[in-house]
Amino acid sequence: MHYVENNVDRKQHLQCWIEEQLKRAPLPLEAASADASFRRYFRVNCDGRTLIAMDAPPAHEDCRPFVKVAGLMAEAGLNVPEVVATDFERGFLLLSDLGTTSYLQALNADSANHLFADATDALIRWQLASKPGVLPPYDDALLRRELELFPEWYVQRHRGLTLSAAQRRMLDGVFDAVIQSNLAQPAVYVHRDYMPRNLMVCAPNPGVLDFQDAVYGPIAYDVASLFKDAFISWDEERVLDWTVRYWEKAKRAGLPVAADFGAFYRDFEWMGLQRHLKVLGIFARLHYRDGKSGYLDDTPRFITYVRAVAARYSILGPLLALLDQIEGKAGASIGYTF
Repeated sequence: MHYVENNVDRKQHLQCWIEEQLKRAPLPLEAASADASFRRYFRVNCDGRTLIAMDAPPAHEDCRPFVKVAGLMAEAGLNVPEVVATDFERGFLLLSDLGTTSYLQALNADSANHLFADATDALIRWQLASKPGVLPPYDDALLRRELELFPEWYVQRHRGLTLSAAQRRMLDGVFDAVIQSNLAQPAVYVHRDYMPRNLMVCAPNPGVLDFQDAVYGPIAYDVASLFKDAFISWDEERVLDWTVRYWEKAKRAGLPVAADFGAFYRDFEWMGLQRHLKVLGIFARLHYRDGKSGYLDDTPRFITYVRAVAARYSILGPLLALLDQIEGKAGASIGYTF
């Protein structure tokens, strides 16, 4: 069956569907949030409680992974939205509401230790539940496809530069080294966007959102997402401290982290490098393809992350030189560092 993809029409269809599910009318929808995908979220008030409606156009999104991962996370003891009703054919979900205060809103120099301790505990519960063959693998093909977003969208489209054959060979060599490092890590369940914007301050804390792209892959990925975020930065001393605290808890819990913290921190940095190069491409694509310009404002943060790692490992020196050529300057860090 074909459904109109116009956002106004979809919202009307969604409202009618919710009223049918809850047997109440009228139930007007209030915009709750949007994300970098085609999904939209609305808040609905019914009999004194609020629910969240997800509109995920089937031509672009599939609700089934969200429901599957929500079940896995709930079984692991994480606080995730309860799925109240589903219409996979039309791309509608009705969910319980985890509130309106995200970690991104609540984090500051004073609250960070407590909030990140809760987020770390939840992440370890999620990783302990890991089983192979349940979620898609975070394999060479996916890691490489993500990295290719950097030259395609950030370098070529955003910076307007075409890499020479020598630059492309250099970048391929860096990508090979990064992926080899990533795939050498033990594999666990990976949220894939475990960052403050997707964590809610609630009881039990945190509430976890936006997990539909979860995979089975490198153990350091979600740790890097949490402490080297897209929208807020921290000084290196605090990042080191939080990463040590995660590593100590993970070891005690029996997770397969490296026995030596120095080795784990290298895994953490190289995994973060893969993510940060990918996100530079994604943010440029959001601007040029999807008309979501606000994301480009945060690209200097990722250049700073990439520079810091590339400067620390000699094998990544050519990447640092390429960044100098791309940016045309030595680069500078940006604000919002606590």
